[in-house]
Amino acid sequence: MWALVFCVILSLSSFGNNLFPDGTPIPDWFNQNEIVDINTLGKHYRITDYGVVGDSALLQTEAIQSVIDQAHQNGGGVIIIPKGVFLSGALFFKPTTHLYLEKDAVLKGSDDISNFPILPTRIEGQNINYFAALINADNINGFSISGEGTINGNGLRYWKSFWLRRQVNPQCTNIEELRPRLVYISNCKNVQIAGVTLVNSPFWTTHLYKCEKVKLLNLHIFSPEKPVKAPSTDAVDIDACTYVHIKDCYMSVNDDAVALKGGKGPLADKDENNGGNRNIIIEDCTYGFCHSALTFGSESLHNRNIILRHCRVDQAKRLLWLKMRPDTPQNYEYVRVEEITGNVTSFLYIKPWTQFFDLQGQKEMPLSYGNNITMRNITLNCDIFFDVSKSDQYILSDFTFENLNIRTKTPDIYKEYISNFLIKDVRINGKEYQSFIRR
Repeated sequence: MWALVFCVILSLSSFGNNLFPDGTPIPDWFNQNEIVDINTLGKHYRITDYGVVGDSALLQTEAIQSVIDQAHQNGGGVIIIPKGVFLSGALFFKPTTHLYLEKDAVLKGSDDISNFPILPTRIEGQNINYFAALINADNINGFSISGEGTINGNGLRYWKSFWLRRQVNPQCTNIEELRPRLVYISNCKNVQIAGVTLVNSPFWTTHLYKCEKVKLLNLHIFSPEKPVKAPSTDAVDIDACTYVHIKDCYMSVNDDAVALKGGKGPLADKDENNGGNRNIIIEDCTYGFCHSALTFGSESLHNRNIILRHCRVDQAKRLLWLKMRPDTPQNYEYVRVEEITGNVTSFLYIKPWTQFFDLQGQKEMPLSYGNNITMRNITLNCDIFFDVSKSDQYILSDFTFENLNIRTKTPDIYKEYISNFLIKDVRINGKEYQSFIRR
């Protein structure tokens, strides 16, 4: 009898892992994580066979772009970066072209901003003219970046310039200090970035905009926190995307590791350039230093069915951060954080985000929501467990804390901040927290 009960419970648990937080099935696409075989992608174009020289001081943007263009014109293929260091400005990949970096290959970004053209693009929740990234791909079905090599943003000069500018003008925004992103992929489907190392981005490291079915697999993403802080070098920014899978990655950056974007401003939900993020799974990852393992915002509208699971965090400032922006209508719903170990400063962080606040002429602040958020099966050390502020600018409801084993300097939980709040099987500093349901 008990064996039958156990099997039923196990079956229900396994079934639950196959569902998104809103109860809809997780497609089998999330289990299909084979690394793309470049031998199936067409002709190989080794850049050194086309006049590109392995010289870390010689800018070769035009020569490398010529190889990409030639591959596209000939029906597609794989642009291969061999062993060596190759310096470049912005590169634009075309349909049927791919990028492969061999072991000990380094594609190094120029630290001269004039090597990155200004064009219509997406940055910080708005569509504006701004600088291209080092790697750019737009409207490509099946684009891939793979290999064992490195894309190095060469960001030190940009970082130093940013902090000098902040000394002169403390209100300087991110985009006012001119710097490129490392990888920008927009309006693409069936994308895979696998195996490579992405380091030292001048700005955001990997930015996905209006993409569908993107896999980031076995990546090493890094930017330093010291001796020079690499400002706003988010590891992955997911901006109005559906079906994104981040698996087996290492992320350590001087900002948010994974940030969900989508738009900002009191009328942001009326702008067709903006959008929500849906059906995102981040799993089996390891985090070093970062401002947060998973962040909603700061430019974000609607995020639904977001899962963070089976991860190890070390030195992250926050595990889950909901940036509640009082000048933007936001709805963060159906979120599950589970099977996490390690240490953070704050376990759950929810507060108004007022940096560069702008109602854009509107008289009333929009109301925002955070609901159906579950944090379960977590063993963690933290300084602050419940780092949440109450505000009349947002409504928090339907939270679940279940099977948590927490060591913390600040154990208080302000249950009245959240309606429909379930606390079950929670141990704080070795003591059982009384189960609680607040309606």
